[in-house]
Amino acid sequence: MSSCTTILVFLFLFFCIKLFLAIFSYTRIRLGSANPRLPRTCSIAIFLGSGGHTSEALKLASALDFGRYSPRTYIVSEGDTLSAQKALALEHIKAADRAFSDDQPQYKLLFIPRARRVHQSLLSTPPDAVKSLLACMRFVSVRPLFKKGAFRQPVVDLLILNGPGTCVILCAAIFLNRLIGLPSPRVMYVESFARVKSLSLSGKLLYHFTDRFVVQWPDLVQRGGREVYRGCLV
Repeated sequence: MSSCTTILVFLFLFFCIKLFLAIFSYTRIRLGSANPRLPRTCSIAIFLGSGGHTSEALKLASALDFGRYSPRTYIVSEGDTLSAQKALALEHIKAADRAFSDDQPQYKLLFIPRARRVHQSLLSTPPDAVKSLLACMRFVSVRPLFKKGAFRQPVVDLLILNGPGTCVILCAAIFLNRLIGLPSPRVMYVESFARVKSLSLSGKLLYHFTDRFVVQWPDLVQRGGREVYRGCLV
């Protein structure tokens, strides 16, 4: 078989596969519109970056409808027991406000290694960053493969980030996931309320890698930029 014929065969097979996927997607859309269902819940993960970042992230979470955004995963850096306690306190408050309680809790805590500790030297940071990245990849890439009934589904539907540094590693794991074609959550970064005139370092690093970039001060909105300004959220 000549090389020209081989190329034509491969092009034909590629076209057939693309056509099949297009028909399959169209059929799913038609079936979905013909059989409307109640809005499904949205699984969500929230990174708690300790200190003021945790307070802002939990303030954002407290405004959500927990019946709609469920289950919830709070991602906490190892050793940050205070952030974990605050997340549990929020869940207890929300459970008390609801007229009913679920038989099983609709939230969980996930602890990941810190990418860099406070005042840690730059020379000792790379090993910790790699350890943190591997843990994040296990959460984002490996865990969904062993989840029953969740084939081709991301580990969560939405991930909310607010800083600081470890959230960059978490976003990097999701970016790697997308590069190899695995299902990944949508990422929303909410810049800290304390950033009035300029973006934080985490914000600058993640600016082009998030699906939605939210700022809380109008001076942070650039002409033609990706920022979304909705006023003060916390």
